[in-house]
Amino acid sequence: MKNIVILVSGSGSNLQRIIDTIDNGEIQNAKVSLVVADRECYGLERAQNHNIEHVLIPRGKNFSSELSKIIPENTDLIVLAGFLSILKPEFCENWSGKIINIHPALLPKYGGKGMWGHHVHHAVIEAKEKESGATVHFVTPGIDEGEAILQKSFAVTEDDTPETVAEKVHLVEYEIFPIAINKVLGN
Repeated sequence: MKNIVILVSGSGSNLQRIIDTIDNGEIQNAKVSLVVADRECYGLERAQNHNIEHVLIPRGKNFSSELSKIIPENTDLIVLAGFLSILKPEFCENWSGKIINIHPALLPKYGGKGMWGHHVHHAVIEAKEKESGATVHFVTPGIDEGEAILQKSFAVTEDDTPETVAEKVHLVEYEIFPIAINKVLGN
């Protein structure tokens, strides 16, 4: 059984998707062993509702070192699922190849510092992009610079707003996250 640690900052809808796909066998031979949040959020409640160990480590300069102390040694994968804090380079290097993130755009476009959530969707609309999507990628010390594991796109229409792009992105995230997790775990 592979052990997954999930880091969250918000509602935990991607966390819930991962839990559900483990339960239904879409993600095989794995369990969520720990959920860590960097702020009070509904993601912690989701973990509690599923009897998953969960911890709040307040965001700040010591977050990565505190996180390092509680990550179980037998962790096979760390998944950033709507996680907004920036991890220290040393942490990323220590877990190289075992830490992934989902980004709400087609990287390398619309990645990097400040490019998260609605900021990405506004930028896509402002640039009059013809497509957007989501990318699951490895986490490296450079923000959103790690190798892409899986991407999926969709058409952006003239009628789309940042809100409708966000809805489309979320559907794509739900689709590709479990596939990417299976791929990285070697399932």
